[in-house]
Amino acid sequence: MKKIILTIAAAFVVTMGFSQTGEELKGELGAAKDSIAAIQGRADAIQGQIDKLPGWKKGAFGTIGANLSSFNNWYGQGTPDLSSGNIGVTVNAFANLNQEKFFWRNSGNINLGWVKFDDKNDATDDDSFKQGTDVFNITSLYGRKLNEKFAISTLAEYRTTILNNFNDPGYLDLGVGATWTPIADLVVVIHPLNYNFVFSSNDAVFESSLGAKIVADYTKQIGAVNFKTNLSMFQSYKSGDLSNVTWINSLGYTLWNGIGLGFEFGLRSNKQEALNYALTGPTPDLTATFDNVDNKLQTYFLVGLNYSL
Repeated sequence: MKKIILTIAAAFVVTMGFSQTGEELKGELGAAKDSIAAIQGRADAIQGQIDKLPGWKKGAFGTIGANLSSFNNWYGQGTPDLSSGNIGVTVNAFANLNQEKFFWRNSGNINLGWVKFDDKNDATDDDSFKQGTDVFNITSLYGRKLNEKFAISTLAEYRTTILNNFNDPGYLDLGVGATWTPIADLVVVIHPLNYNFVFSSNDAVFESSLGAKIVADYTKQIGAVNFKTNLSMFQSYKSGDLSNVTWINSLGYTLWNGIGLGFEFGLRSNKQEALNYALTGPTPDLTATFDNVDNKLQTYFLVGLNYSL
């Protein structure tokens, strides 16, 4: 009986010892995490001070996505002999100059994609890659500082496609107004005097006009994460049919040696493009006008490997 009691007591003591050790380890882990958070906070504060220093700051990151497949005699699907693929590449680059009395911010975004769907049993089926996503956008913003947060500014922004129908249409915005920089990585542009030049072979649909330009751009790198969101909006004073808006979001997470995972998602609304497609697309609707065209929201996304420079 004594042996049983001693055995139970010993087991109880051992159990309590392990329990106390576990609690102690959890306490030490919590303290370590608090220390890491404190160190990261100080590092972020120092990085914020560095970001405000005069001089050039440059960088680039993007995403590469690819999906290739080939099937032979795969009878479980409707097309048993099939070759398909999807390839996409994005580039986000910036070069910003910050000085005591002025700033000059330059950025570019490119998103190119190719797709193919080849039925090997159909001799007329196209076995080549076709152009898919096609986005090209460059922006240059110059500001003369009134104080730390506000500046008188001028903006030039050009948007088009480069794989197909280059500069048809193409959009060039030139305007003046004010820029607000509430924090180091956020830029808000409000230009009430802006001319939207539209270049196109279809003058019956596309038209240049005077209007207001609003741009909001946030670019941030936090450790292994690169993030960029850019909203570009033009509001025509002549007609809402000539207005447009584009919003592009990019995210990259670096895992090793500048390589990681990436994601990009874009939205656009442009009634001129919607009408042009309705009139000249695969199934033309010659009765389409600005009044009856279905101006659907344009979207794209790309997921794949991320790189940063």
